[in-house]
Amino acid sequence: MNGADTAFVLISAALVMLMTPGLAFFYGGMVRVKSTLNMLMMSFISLGIVSVLWVLYGYSLAFGDDLGGGLLGNFDHIGLKGISPETLTGGKEGIPVLAFALFQLMFAALTPALMSGALADRVKFSAWALFITLWVTVVYFPVAHWVWQADGWLFKLKVIDFAGGTAVHINAGVGALAAVLVVGKRIGFKKDPMRPHSLPLVMLGAALLWFGWFGFNAGSALAANGVAANMAMNTQVATGAAMLGWLVYERIRHGAFTTLGAASGAVAGLVAITPAGAAVNAFGAILIGLVAGAVCSWAVSLKFKLGFDDSLDVVGVHLVGGVIGTLLVGVLATDGVGGATQLGRQAAGAFAVMGYSFVVSWLLAKGVDKAIGFRATEDDEVSGIDQAYHAESAYDFSAVAGVSSARAAAPAAVSDKAQNKKVDA
Repeated sequence: MNGADTAFVLISAALVMLMTPGLAFFYGGMVRVKSTLNMLMMSFISLGIVSVLWVLYGYSLAFGDDLGGGLLGNFDHIGLKGISPETLTGGKEGIPVLAFALFQLMFAALTPALMSGALADRVKFSAWALFITLWVTVVYFPVAHWVWQADGWLFKLKVIDFAGGTAVHINAGVGALAAVLVVGKRIGFKKDPMRPHSLPLVMLGAALLWFGWFGFNAGSALAANGVAANMAMNTQVATGAAMLGWLVYERIRHGAFTTLGAASGAVAGLVAITPAGAAVNAFGAILIGLVAGAVCSWAVSLKFKLGFDDSLDVVGVHLVGGVIGTLLVGVLATDGVGGATQLGRQAAGAFAVMGYSFVVSWLLAKGVDKAIGFRATEDDEVSGIDQAYHAESAYDFSAVAGVSSARAAAPAAVSDKAQNKKVDA
Protein backbone atom coordinates (compact mmCIF):
# COMPACT_ATOMS: atom_id res chain seq x y z
CA MET A 1 0.00 0.00 0.00
CA ASN A 2 1.19 3.50 -0.85
CA GLY A 3 0.53 5.44 2.37
CA ALA A 4 0.96 8.91 0.86
CA ASP A 5 -1.45 8.27 -2.00
CA THR A 6 -3.95 6.64 0.35
CA ALA A 7 -3.90 9.65 2.67
CA PHE A 8 -4.27 11.98 -0.32
CA VAL A 9 -7.33 10.13 -1.62
CA LEU A 10 -8.97 9.96 1.82
CA ILE A 11 -8.47 13.71 2.33
CA SER A 12 -9.80 14.35 -1.16
CA ALA A 13 -12.88 12.26 -0.37
CA ALA A 14 -13.53 14.43 2.69
CA LEU A 15 -13.19 17.58 0.56
CA VAL A 16 -15.67 16.25 -1.99
CA MET A 17 -18.09 15.37 0.81
CA LEU A 18 -17.94 19.02 1.92
CA MET A 19 -19.11 20.08 -1.53
CA THR A 20 -22.63 18.74 -0.94
CA PRO A 21 -23.24 20.91 2.17
CA GLY A 22 -21.52 23.73 0.27
CA LEU A 23 -23.98 23.25 -2.57
CA ALA A 24 -26.81 23.27 -0.05
CA PHE A 25 -25.73 26.70 1.22
CA PHE A 26 -25.16 27.97 -2.32
CA TYR A 27 -28.65 26.96 -3.40
CA GLY A 28 -30.20 27.78 -0.01
CA GLY A 29 -29.19 31.41 -0.25
CA MET A 30 -30.56 31.73 -3.77
CA VAL A 31 -34.15 30.80 -2.93
CA ARG A 32 -36.81 32.76 -1.08
CA VAL A 33 -37.01 32.54 2.71
CA LYS A 34 -40.02 30.23 2.70
CA SER A 35 -38.14 27.35 1.02
CA THR A 36 -34.64 27.74 2.44
CA LEU A 37 -34.69 24.62 4.62
CA ASN A 38 -36.21 22.52 1.88
CA MET A 39 -33.38 23.54 -0.44
CA LEU A 40 -30.82 22.55 2.18
CA MET A 41 -32.55 19.22 2.76
CA MET A 42 -32.74 18.38 -0.94
CA SER A 43 -28.94 18.26 -0.95
CA PHE A 44 -28.47 16.65 2.46
CA ILE A 45 -30.86 13.80 1.77
CA SER A 46 -28.70 12.79 -1.17
CA LEU A 47 -25.82 12.06 1.20
CA GLY A 48 -28.04 9.65 3.12
CA ILE A 49 -29.73 7.88 0.23
CA VAL A 50 -26.73 7.51 -2.06
CA SER A 51 -24.37 6.40 0.72
CA VAL A 52 -26.59 3.41 1.42
CA LEU A 53 -27.26 2.58 -2.23
CA TRP A 54 -23.55 2.81 -3.07
CA VAL A 55 -22.71 0.03 -0.63
CA LEU A 56 -25.73 -2.11 -1.54
CA TYR A 57 -25.17 -2.11 -5.30
CA GLY A 58 -23.97 1.24 -6.63
CA TYR A 59 -20.25 0.58 -6.50
CA SER A 60 -20.71 -2.79 -8.15
CA LEU A 61 -22.82 -1.39 -11.00
CA ALA A 62 -20.40 1.47 -11.61
CA PHE A 63 -17.03 -0.21 -11.09
CA GLY A 64 -17.70 -3.93 -11.30
CA ASP A 65 -16.47 -5.93 -14.29
CA ASP A 66 -18.54 -5.23 -17.37
CA LEU A 67 -21.71 -7.23 -18.04
CA GLY A 68 -21.34 -6.66 -21.78
CA GLY A 69 -21.10 -3.82 -24.26
CA GLY A 70 -19.39 -1.49 -21.80
CA LEU A 71 -22.78 -0.47 -20.39
CA LEU A 72 -22.95 -1.68 -16.79
CA GLY A 73 -20.90 -3.37 -14.11
CA ASN A 74 -21.74 -6.81 -12.78
CA PHE A 75 -23.03 -7.77 -9.33
CA ASP A 76 -19.84 -9.27 -7.94
CA HIS A 77 -19.40 -6.52 -5.35
CA ILE A 78 -22.96 -6.25 -4.01
CA GLY A 79 -22.63 -5.06 -0.42
CA LEU A 80 -18.92 -4.48 -1.20
CA LYS A 81 -18.50 -8.25 -1.26
CA GLY A 82 -14.97 -9.39 -1.92
CA ILE A 83 -13.41 -6.09 -0.84
CA SER A 84 -11.41 -6.09 2.41
CA PRO A 85 -9.25 -3.35 3.95
CA GLU A 86 -6.25 -5.11 2.41
CA THR A 87 -7.67 -5.17 -1.15
CA LEU A 88 -5.61 -2.73 -3.21
CA THR A 89 -6.01 -1.04 -6.56
CA GLY A 90 -3.21 -1.39 -9.10
CA GLY A 91 -0.40 -3.92 -8.94
CA LYS A 92 2.24 -4.30 -6.25
CA GLU A 93 1.58 -0.82 -4.88
CA GLY A 94 -1.69 1.06 -4.74
CA ILE A 95 -4.41 2.40 -2.48
CA PRO A 96 -7.13 0.40 -0.72
CA VAL A 97 -10.15 -0.21 -2.92
CA LEU A 98 -12.24 1.03 0.02
CA ALA A 99 -10.51 4.43 -0.25
CA PHE A 100 -11.28 4.59 -3.97
CA ALA A 101 -14.88 3.48 -3.34
CA LEU A 102 -15.33 6.16 -0.67
CA PHE A 103 -13.95 8.83 -3.00
CA GLN A 104 -16.31 7.82 -5.79
CA LEU A 105 -19.23 7.64 -3.36
CA MET A 106 -18.89 11.38 -2.76
CA PHE A 107 -19.23 12.02 -6.51
CA ALA A 108 -22.33 9.86 -6.64
CA ALA A 109 -23.91 11.75 -3.72
CA LEU A 110 -23.14 15.20 -5.14
CA THR A 111 -24.47 14.59 -8.66
CA PRO A 112 -28.22 14.24 -7.93
CA ALA A 113 -27.96 17.09 -5.43
CA LEU A 114 -26.87 19.34 -8.29
CA MET A 115 -30.24 18.80 -9.96
CA SER A 116 -32.18 20.04 -6.94
CA GLY A 117 -31.59 23.70 -7.77
CA ALA A 118 -33.61 23.41 -10.96
CA LEU A 119 -36.67 22.24 -9.00
CA ALA A 120 -36.49 24.70 -6.12
CA ASP A 121 -39.67 25.90 -4.37
CA ARG A 122 -42.17 23.45 -5.82
CA VAL A 123 -41.66 19.69 -5.38
CA LYS A 124 -42.69 17.22 -2.71
CA PHE A 125 -39.77 16.15 -0.56
CA SER A 126 -40.83 12.49 -0.59
CA ALA A 127 -41.10 12.57 -4.39
CA TRP A 128 -37.63 14.10 -4.64
CA ALA A 129 -36.18 11.37 -2.43
CA LEU A 130 -37.80 8.68 -4.59
CA PHE A 131 -36.63 10.37 -7.78
CA ILE A 132 -32.96 10.52 -6.79
CA THR A 133 -33.10 6.91 -5.59
CA LEU A 134 -34.24 5.83 -9.03
CA TRP A 135 -32.04 8.33 -10.87
CA VAL A 136 -28.71 7.28 -9.41
CA THR A 137 -29.63 3.65 -9.98
CA VAL A 138 -30.50 3.80 -13.67
CA VAL A 139 -28.69 6.97 -14.79
CA TYR A 140 -25.66 7.82 -12.68
CA PHE A 141 -24.29 4.35 -11.93
CA PRO A 142 -24.39 3.19 -15.57
CA VAL A 143 -22.92 6.46 -16.92
CA ALA A 144 -20.10 6.36 -14.36
CA HIS A 145 -19.33 2.86 -15.66
CA TRP A 146 -19.28 4.11 -19.26
CA VAL A 147 -16.86 6.92 -18.49
CA TRP A 148 -14.50 5.73 -15.74
CA GLN A 149 -14.37 1.95 -15.76
CA ALA A 150 -11.68 0.49 -18.00
CA ASP A 151 -14.19 -1.64 -19.90
CA GLY A 152 -16.84 1.12 -20.17
CA TRP A 153 -17.67 1.98 -23.77
CA LEU A 154 -16.82 5.70 -23.52
CA PHE A 155 -13.58 4.89 -21.71
CA LYS A 156 -12.62 2.52 -24.53
CA LEU A 157 -13.59 5.21 -27.05
CA LYS A 158 -10.90 7.35 -25.35
CA VAL A 159 -13.26 10.10 -24.26
CA ILE A 160 -11.36 12.31 -21.79
CA ASP A 161 -13.33 13.10 -18.65
CA PHE A 162 -10.84 13.43 -15.85
CA ALA A 163 -13.20 14.27 -13.01
CA GLY A 164 -16.80 14.36 -14.17
CA GLY A 165 -17.71 16.74 -16.99
CA THR A 166 -19.95 14.10 -18.58
CA ALA A 167 -20.79 11.74 -15.73
CA VAL A 168 -21.49 14.51 -13.21
CA HIS A 169 -22.25 17.90 -14.76
CA ILE A 170 -23.72 17.13 -18.17
CA ASN A 171 -25.56 14.22 -16.61
CA ALA A 172 -27.05 16.32 -13.81
CA GLY A 173 -27.72 19.35 -16.01
CA VAL A 174 -29.71 17.53 -18.65
CA GLY A 175 -31.43 15.37 -16.02
CA ALA A 176 -32.54 18.55 -14.28
CA LEU A 177 -33.91 19.92 -17.56
CA ALA A 178 -35.95 16.78 -18.12
CA ALA A 179 -37.38 16.90 -14.59
CA VAL A 180 -38.25 20.59 -14.94
CA LEU A 181 -40.23 19.88 -18.11
CA VAL A 182 -42.27 17.31 -16.20
CA VAL A 183 -42.80 19.33 -13.02
CA GLY A 184 -43.54 22.66 -14.69
CA LYS A 185 -43.00 26.28 -13.74
CA ARG A 186 -43.19 27.89 -10.31
CA ILE A 187 -46.32 29.88 -9.54
CA GLY A 188 -45.52 33.44 -10.53
CA PHE A 189 -42.60 32.58 -12.84
CA LYS A 190 -41.63 35.69 -14.87
CA LYS A 191 -44.21 37.71 -12.90
CA ASP A 192 -43.28 37.73 -9.22
CA PRO A 193 -39.85 38.76 -7.89
CA MET A 194 -37.91 35.64 -6.89
CA ARG A 195 -34.66 37.19 -5.72
CA PRO A 196 -32.09 35.38 -3.53
CA HIS A 197 -32.90 35.92 0.12
CA SER A 198 -29.27 35.73 1.37
CA LEU A 199 -26.35 36.56 -0.89
CA PRO A 200 -23.86 36.07 1.98
CA LEU A 201 -25.12 32.47 2.20
CA VAL A 202 -24.61 32.12 -1.56
CA MET A 203 -21.03 33.35 -1.28
CA LEU A 204 -20.34 30.99 1.63
CA GLY A 205 -21.65 28.08 -0.41
CA ALA A 206 -19.58 29.09 -3.45
CA ALA A 207 -16.46 29.33 -1.29
CA LEU A 208 -17.04 25.86 0.15
CA LEU A 209 -17.59 24.48 -3.34
CA TRP A 210 -14.37 26.09 -4.57
CA PHE A 211 -12.46 24.69 -1.61
CA GLY A 212 -13.93 21.20 -1.94
CA TRP A 213 -13.39 21.17 -5.68
CA PHE A 214 -9.63 20.74 -5.18
CA GLY A 215 -10.44 17.30 -3.79
CA PHE A 216 -12.92 16.70 -6.60
CA ASN A 217 -10.43 17.53 -9.36
CA ALA A 218 -6.93 16.96 -8.03
CA GLY A 219 -8.07 13.93 -6.04
CA SER A 220 -9.15 12.25 -9.28
CA ALA A 221 -5.48 11.62 -10.01
CA LEU A 222 -5.74 9.06 -7.15
CA ALA A 223 -2.12 9.85 -6.29
CA ALA A 224 -0.12 12.71 -4.83
CA ASN A 225 1.79 13.44 -8.02
CA GLY A 226 2.37 15.95 -10.81
CA VAL A 227 -0.98 15.23 -12.46
CA ALA A 228 -2.75 16.20 -9.25
CA ALA A 229 -0.64 19.35 -8.96
CA ASN A 230 -1.44 20.36 -12.55
CA MET A 231 -5.12 19.73 -11.98
CA ALA A 232 -5.12 21.77 -8.77
CA MET A 233 -3.42 24.73 -10.46
CA ASN A 234 -5.78 24.59 -13.43
CA THR A 235 -8.77 24.39 -11.10
CA GLN A 236 -7.73 27.63 -9.43
CA VAL A 237 -6.92 29.69 -12.51
CA ALA A 238 -9.90 28.50 -14.57
CA THR A 239 -12.26 29.38 -11.73
CA GLY A 240 -10.77 32.84 -11.35
CA ALA A 241 -10.93 33.46 -15.09
CA ALA A 242 -14.55 32.29 -15.29
CA MET A 243 -15.56 34.64 -12.50
CA LEU A 244 -13.99 37.52 -14.42
CA GLY A 245 -15.58 36.42 -17.69
CA TRP A 246 -19.03 36.25 -16.09
CA LEU A 247 -18.65 39.66 -14.42
CA VAL A 248 -17.44 41.39 -17.57
CA TYR A 249 -20.33 39.98 -19.60
CA GLU A 250 -22.75 40.92 -16.82
CA ARG A 251 -21.40 44.48 -16.66
CA ILE A 252 -21.71 44.92 -20.41
CA ARG A 253 -25.14 43.34 -20.61
CA HIS A 254 -26.77 44.48 -17.35
CA GLY A 255 -24.61 47.34 -16.11
CA ALA A 256 -23.40 45.89 -12.79
CA PHE A 257 -20.91 43.50 -11.23
CA THR A 258 -23.17 41.42 -8.98
CA THR A 259 -22.26 39.22 -6.06
CA LEU A 260 -24.47 36.48 -7.43
CA GLY A 261 -22.66 36.76 -10.75
CA ALA A 262 -19.26 36.36 -9.09
CA ALA A 263 -20.40 33.22 -7.26
CA SER A 264 -22.12 31.75 -10.32
CA GLY A 265 -19.14 32.52 -12.54
CA ALA A 266 -16.80 30.75 -10.16
CA VAL A 267 -18.99 27.65 -10.18
CA ALA A 268 -19.16 27.74 -14.00
CA GLY A 269 -15.37 27.72 -14.14
CA LEU A 270 -15.15 24.83 -11.71
CA VAL A 271 -17.60 22.87 -13.84
CA ALA A 272 -15.82 23.56 -17.13
CA ILE A 273 -12.31 22.68 -15.95
CA THR A 274 -13.44 19.41 -14.37
CA PRO A 275 -13.20 17.21 -17.49
CA ALA A 276 -10.30 19.05 -19.08
CA GLY A 277 -7.91 20.13 -16.34
CA ALA A 278 -5.46 17.23 -16.52
CA ALA A 279 -5.10 17.52 -20.30
CA VAL A 280 -4.39 21.27 -20.63
CA ASN A 281 -1.80 23.69 -19.32
CA ALA A 282 -2.51 26.74 -17.17
CA PHE A 283 -2.96 29.01 -20.19
CA GLY A 284 -5.52 26.59 -21.64
CA ALA A 285 -7.28 26.53 -18.28
CA ILE A 286 -7.59 30.32 -18.32
CA LEU A 287 -9.13 30.20 -21.80
CA ILE A 288 -11.60 27.52 -20.71
CA GLY A 289 -12.56 29.61 -17.70
CA LEU A 290 -13.08 32.82 -19.68
CA VAL A 291 -15.24 31.07 -22.27
CA ALA A 292 -17.27 29.24 -19.64
CA GLY A 293 -17.87 32.36 -17.57
CA ALA A 294 -19.13 34.46 -20.48
CA VAL A 295 -21.13 31.73 -22.24
CA CYS A 296 -22.78 30.42 -19.06
CA SER A 297 -23.72 33.98 -18.08
CA TRP A 298 -25.48 34.28 -21.42
CA ALA A 299 -26.99 30.80 -21.18
CA VAL A 300 -28.82 31.38 -17.90
CA SER A 301 -31.08 33.91 -19.64
CA LEU A 302 -32.33 31.31 -22.11
CA LYS A 303 -34.85 29.93 -19.63
CA PHE A 304 -36.88 33.13 -19.93
CA LYS A 305 -36.80 33.03 -23.74
CA LEU A 306 -37.48 29.32 -24.03
CA GLY A 307 -40.00 29.20 -21.18
CA PHE A 308 -38.60 26.49 -18.89
CA ASP A 309 -38.27 27.29 -15.20
CA ASP A 310 -34.79 26.21 -14.15
CA SER A 311 -35.01 27.93 -10.77
CA LEU A 312 -31.30 28.24 -9.90
CA ASP A 313 -29.67 27.93 -13.34
CA VAL A 314 -28.55 24.31 -13.19
CA VAL A 315 -28.92 23.95 -16.95
CA GLY A 316 -27.13 27.20 -17.76
CA VAL A 317 -24.19 26.49 -15.46
CA HIS A 318 -23.76 22.72 -15.18
CA LEU A 319 -25.00 21.48 -18.55
CA VAL A 320 -23.53 24.31 -20.60
CA GLY A 321 -20.34 24.50 -18.54
CA GLY A 322 -19.89 20.74 -18.71
CA VAL A 323 -20.29 20.71 -22.49
CA ILE A 324 -17.82 23.60 -22.89
CA GLY A 325 -15.15 21.88 -20.81
CA THR A 326 -15.71 18.50 -22.44
CA LEU A 327 -15.46 19.85 -26.00
CA LEU A 328 -12.53 22.20 -25.39
CA VAL A 329 -10.37 19.22 -24.44
CA GLY A 330 -10.29 18.44 -28.14
CA VAL A 331 -9.13 21.98 -28.91
CA LEU A 332 -6.71 22.80 -26.09
CA ALA A 333 -5.27 19.47 -24.90
CA THR A 334 -1.47 19.40 -24.90
CA ASP A 335 1.11 16.66 -25.62
CA GLY A 336 -0.47 15.79 -28.96
CA VAL A 337 -3.75 14.67 -27.40
CA GLY A 338 -5.96 17.38 -28.91
CA GLY A 339 -7.18 17.61 -32.47
CA ALA A 340 -10.18 16.89 -34.67
CA THR A 341 -10.24 13.20 -33.78
CA GLN A 342 -10.28 13.88 -30.06
CA LEU A 343 -12.86 16.63 -30.51
CA GLY A 344 -15.10 14.08 -32.23
CA ARG A 345 -14.66 11.65 -29.37
CA GLN A 346 -15.48 14.36 -26.85
CA ALA A 347 -18.61 15.35 -28.75
CA ALA A 348 -19.70 11.70 -28.97
CA GLY A 349 -19.29 11.30 -25.22
CA ALA A 350 -21.09 14.53 -24.36
CA PHE A 351 -24.08 13.94 -26.61
CA ALA A 352 -24.39 10.25 -25.75
CA VAL A 353 -24.70 11.14 -22.06
CA MET A 354 -27.08 13.99 -22.86
CA GLY A 355 -29.38 11.77 -24.90
CA TYR A 356 -29.47 8.88 -22.44
CA SER A 357 -29.82 11.05 -19.36
CA PHE A 358 -32.56 13.25 -20.81
CA VAL A 359 -34.76 10.39 -21.96
CA VAL A 360 -34.40 8.26 -18.84
CA SER A 361 -34.66 11.22 -16.46
CA TRP A 362 -37.88 12.37 -18.15
CA LEU A 363 -39.35 8.88 -17.87
CA LEU A 364 -38.37 8.62 -14.20
CA ALA A 365 -39.81 12.04 -13.37
CA LYS A 366 -43.01 11.17 -15.22
CA GLY A 367 -43.23 7.86 -13.38
CA VAL A 368 -42.78 9.49 -9.98
CA ASP A 369 -45.39 12.10 -10.90
CA LYS A 370 -47.90 9.44 -11.89
CA ALA A 371 -47.18 7.27 -8.84
CA ILE A 372 -47.18 9.75 -5.96
CA GLY A 373 -47.25 13.21 -7.52
CA PHE A 374 -44.02 15.16 -7.97
CA ARG A 375 -45.39 18.68 -7.63
CA ALA A 376 -46.29 20.30 -4.32
CA THR A 377 -49.86 21.52 -3.93
CA GLU A 378 -50.56 25.11 -4.85
CA ASP A 379 -51.31 26.03 -1.22
CA ASP A 380 -48.04 24.50 0.01
CA GLU A 381 -46.03 26.22 -2.71
CA VAL A 382 -47.55 29.62 -2.01
CA SER A 383 -47.37 29.41 1.78
CA GLY A 384 -43.93 27.81 1.80
CA ILE A 385 -42.74 24.23 1.55
CA ASP A 386 -40.48 24.54 4.60
CA GLN A 387 -43.51 24.45 6.86
CA ALA A 388 -45.41 22.00 4.66
CA TYR A 389 -42.74 19.28 4.54
CA HIS A 390 -40.36 20.01 7.40
CA ALA A 391 -42.55 21.79 9.99
CA GLU A 392 -39.77 24.34 10.48
CA SER A 393 -38.63 27.70 9.20
CA ALA A 394 -35.10 28.88 8.51
CA TYR A 395 -35.40 32.06 10.54
CA ASP A 396 -37.39 32.78 13.69
CA PHE A 397 -38.81 36.25 13.18
CA SER A 398 -41.15 36.02 16.16
CA ALA A 399 -38.35 36.81 18.61
CA VAL A 400 -37.41 39.91 16.63
CA ALA A 401 -41.03 40.97 16.46
CA GLY A 402 -41.38 40.38 20.20
CA VAL A 403 -38.41 42.61 21.03
CA SER A 404 -39.70 45.32 18.71
CA SER A 405 -43.13 45.17 20.31
CA ALA A 406 -41.65 45.36 23.79
CA ARG A 407 -39.55 48.39 22.84
CA ALA A 408 -42.57 50.08 21.31
CA ALA A 409 -44.63 49.40 24.43
CA ALA A 410 -41.98 50.68 26.85
CA PRO A 411 -42.46 54.46 26.26
CA ALA A 412 -46.19 54.06 26.65
CA ALA A 413 -45.73 52.27 29.95
CA VAL A 414 -43.40 55.01 31.24
CA SER A 415 -45.89 57.65 30.15
CA ASP A 416 -48.72 55.86 32.00
CA LYS A 417 -46.68 55.73 35.22
CA ALA A 418 -45.90 59.44 34.97
CA GLN A 419 -49.57 60.24 34.42
CA ASN A 420 -50.56 58.15 37.47
CA LYS A 421 -48.06 60.05 39.61
CA LYS A 422 -49.62 63.36 38.54
CA VAL A 423 -53.11 62.09 39.42
CA ASP A 424 -51.94 60.92 42.84
CA ALA A 425 -50.38 64.29 43.50
